[in-house]
Amino acid sequence: METFLIRALQLIMSLSLLVIVHEIGHFLFARLYKTRVEKFCLFFNPWFTLFKFKPKKSDTTYMIGWLPLGGYVKIAGMIDESMDIGQMAQPEQPWEFRSKPAWQRLLIMVGGVLFNFLLALFIYSMILFHWGDEYIPAKEAKYGMAFNETAKSIGFQDGDIMLSADGKEFTRFDLRSVVNARQVTVLRGDKEVSVYIPEDMMQKLMSDSIYFARYIPAFVIGSVNEGSPAMMAGLQAGDSIYALNGELVSHPGYQNRMEALKAQAAIAENDSVDYRRITLAYYRDGVSYTTSLEVDSAYTIGVYIDQRKGLPFVKVKYGFFESFPAGVILGVNTLKGYVGDMKHIFSKEGAKQLGGFGTIGSIFPAQWDWHKFWYMTALLSIILAFMNILPIPALDGGHVLFLLYEIVTRRKPSDRFMEYAQVTGMTLLFGLLIWANFNDIMRFFF
Repeated sequence: METFLIRALQLIMSLSLLVIVHEIGHFLFARLYKTRVEKFCLFFNPWFTLFKFKPKKSDTTYMIGWLPLGGYVKIAGMIDESMDIGQMAQPEQPWEFRSKPAWQRLLIMVGGVLFNFLLALFIYSMILFHWGDEYIPAKEAKYGMAFNETAKSIGFQDGDIMLSADGKEFTRFDLRSVVNARQVTVLRGDKEVSVYIPEDMMQKLMSDSIYFARYIPAFVIGSVNEGSPAMMAGLQAGDSIYALNGELVSHPGYQNRMEALKAQAAIAENDSVDYRRITLAYYRDGVSYTTSLEVDSAYTIGVYIDQRKGLPFVKVKYGFFESFPAGVILGVNTLKGYVGDMKHIFSKEGAKQLGGFGTIGSIFPAQWDWHKFWYMTALLSIILAFMNILPIPALDGGHVLFLLYEIVTRRKPSDRFMEYAQVTGMTLLFGLLIWANFNDIMRFFF
């Protein structure tokens, strides 16, 4: 329950910020061109409103709704989700959206998307300035990577060190580079091996519930359980285990070997060999030691590994002014990657992977982490900007499409056409919303 509340709070905080910034974009451009904004609402307010305030000498009522799924601005003289047909039937007024030149209306409509994208770039820049950038050089990961079953089915093996994709060297591991490549080169032992990537690799991965690949850390003990076999044998946090029964092992190799010992013991119950008695070799402060101990009935020794130690992390720090171009590059690359991924949504597997608010909330960490919170908020800001600019009626992109048509043809679509387009777009969006959240429900219960 605590995890749910932490994630829900992060989701609401993030979406609130993104909605406010998006609507401020529309609001400021509307005011710039002297267009009246009648309502500015954070969250939706069907049936009732939690809070409303209208300053003196202001045309705008500021409100907070009770349904934290978005927000809106009500711009005078515009066909939007409010479907205020009565206002459109009245004579056109100079302060209304419909009375403004097409280029001004275009800028008012792209204002929200523009502000969301600029917000993402700013957040990325401040993340780099405050926390810097940290990554693992793919070729320097001593123990390589562990792969899921889908990756293994096309030729990857645990311990492979990623070298290049279609001849382009990996600076850091990038799943998109793997999926979009036709050939990935890995170092396996002391030989370079080619793994050929099928064209439907992304569709294969969409059905996976676990990682494609992760770095294998050295077996460095992070903590030792009280009264465990490891504690009885004198093992301590910081010790680096490198061999089991004389065989060199990484952490996954150690786990596999222990599972094998457990299986052997189950088969040979009357065997005189004591499979639970093992010998471990480890380093402590650069000195090698050996210890013998008896594992518990689950064939564990009662330690947790330190996932960060034993991996070659590289930390890059940015000054204040350096962080802005780096943030722009990160934001643009994130947008490019997301746009490239969109083609997979229109597949059978892609449709199954669509998620609603449950899926969005799950991307936030279970424990409060400001670094991850801001990183996820920047990503959602990029996604919100892109989704809103899609040429779908009822979205900003739909209005932009009709305005571009008007600018090119010098013919304005009729109000009746805009009403039908708005209803069609809203129906489509509600359908997608229902489908996405239905997927969340199915994933949760099944």
